[in-house]
Amino acid sequence: MSPPPRALVPQTPPERLRWRNKGVLPGQSVPVASYSVNPDGVEWAQHLIDTGQYVLDSDWGKIQPGSSEQNAYLKSHSWQEYARWHLGLTDGARDETKARYAFVYGDFRRLHRMGIIACQYRAAEWRHKDIELAAHELLQRLDRHSR
Repeated sequence: MSPPPRALVPQTPPERLRWRNKGVLPGQSVPVASYSVNPDGVEWAQHLIDTGQYVLDSDWGKIQPGSSEQNAYLKSHSWQEYARWHLGLTDGARDETKARYAFVYGDFRRLHRMGIIACQYRAAEWRHKDIELAAHELLQRLDRHSR
């Protein structure tokens, strides 16, 4: 039996090869940043959950700290305190820059369930598996704690 004609053999789409080989996602023309889990951010989120410092229902789109809220927080808090509100660290970015810290999950006072869900969704969307799993575990912890 002869092999099927080349046109009938499933081929990996060129955009998938580009993503796999260069860190570029389908439909994108530039590489996507890579992230590592921020252990201090995970530990702080666990502390907030365990001590009841969370909001279960919020409009994350309105609550999520923007640039002005981040700058105001940094005026009276250390970079270490700022960093712990983020689940991710941008690989290659310098410490003590806002670019270094990613996947914010709270409003600098309390953890927001919708913030954790947003982190998990965004990480899953861009295939940052370690961040996605960290957010998932925090969401499970929060849901167990808030029953």
